[in-house]
Amino acid sequence: MIKRPPKNEPFLGNVFEQISKKSPEKLGNYLEYYQPVDSKGRYLPFDEYQYRVASGLEVHLAWGLTKASRMSQYMKLLPLGDDEILCNFILTPTIQKAISHADRHATTGSLEWMSSKIGEENHFEYLLNDLIEDEAISSSQLEGAATTTLIAKDMLKRKRKPRTPDEKMILGNFKMMKFAWDNRKKPLSIELILDMHREGTEDIDNGKYTPGVFRQTDDVAVVDAEGEPVHMPPSASGIEARLEKIALWANTCHDDADSSEYIHPMIKAICLHFAIGFEHPFRDGNGRVARSLFYWYMFKNDYAAFRYIAISTLLKLAPIKYGKSYLYTETDDMDLTYFVEYQCGVILRAISNFKDAYKKSLSDIESFNNWVWESGLYKKLSEKQKVVFQVAKSGRAKYFTAANVKENLGCSYNTAASTLNGLVDLGVFGKKKNGREWLFHMLEKQEIQGNWER
Repeated sequence: MIKRPPKNEPFLGNVFEQISKKSPEKLGNYLEYYQPVDSKGRYLPFDEYQYRVASGLEVHLAWGLTKASRMSQYMKLLPLGDDEILCNFILTPTIQKAISHADRHATTGSLEWMSSKIGEENHFEYLLNDLIEDEAISSSQLEGAATTTLIAKDMLKRKRKPRTPDEKMILGNFKMMKFAWDNRKKPLSIELILDMHREGTEDIDNGKYTPGVFRQTDDVAVVDAEGEPVHMPPSASGIEARLEKIALWANTCHDDADSSEYIHPMIKAICLHFAIGFEHPFRDGNGRVARSLFYWYMFKNDYAAFRYIAISTLLKLAPIKYGKSYLYTETDDMDLTYFVEYQCGVILRAISNFKDAYKKSLSDIESFNNWVWESGLYKKLSEKQKVVFQVAKSGRAKYFTAANVKENLGCSYNTAASTLNGLVDLGVFGKKKNGREWLFHMLEKQEIQGNWER
């Protein structure tokens, strides 16, 4: 169990008064703690903070100073629970860095720039789809699905029907991510939340999940690894009314950077993630809906690259830290900084992984292009074959027929057929029969290199 902060921390004036009475000579030492973060920029919860107070100083007095400093810098977010306790947060260095990275690397514009820089649309699209699958699989594994990533990817790529409840969960998460993308233009509503849950949980175990239906009882709790309750969600009777208020807050515009009410879209998305976990409106599947709503809000605000940034892959590596970030907030006057900062740390690593995948894709393409020239393959191609090869390599067309090559190159049918069959003979293209017509396609880069080097 975590160590909860002292209750009723003394007001700033009282803290100074106590220090003056007990240890006036240590006032300078205590004042070092009058800041929201430590010397390393960490926003420590009391559970960790208590061990980092210098010897000879009283922890509760140092904490009182730190808490007072934090409260003076709080930014208001949204009220949660039956008592409508206001959540607050502070812009820490980690949070600011994550916002900056999202703005630079995860917007719709930056994704379009990456795609144009790559220039190999099929290759890049394949890579991106692979990352979408990573999120669906990892989010399910975070909830306990035991299916291996390799088997799950095979199921999604081949579009085969799931065979087990765990595979059904993964497919449900995949559908939920698609639902979040397809409905990104809609405002948040009770109906959207219910539909999202139904999309992700239907036909897995309807008795357990009750798809698209809020829980009707209060016998739901969040438990730790030992099965001990760590969070009792607010009452079931007020779920719909409370979620209506959350939706109203989510739909309220906080985009005016000149306003004191400004909240960055990523912070709001993380708040939605937290709010659903806190409310626990469903009997099961709350974590998946919470993470999907995070993505939905990012999509809504033109952060399209988040379709391919898998946060659950990293969350599942440290599920205890994920759970503690909820607890630190709940046990410290709903200070959401703990949860926001943890999520921002995860987002920073996820964006970094996304950028690495892009760089590797770009490097692979450049390497292949160099190989095409240095191997002598390009010199073997006729002028017409070079045109077809470049079109195939760019991804602008996946399949070619003699008829469309004839039309696009302005040559005879026989010349077009000879051009395509020549690419097959060179080990660059493959072909298959489709009715009376032959369909030609470019082989995978590794296969082309293998054919040419034999």
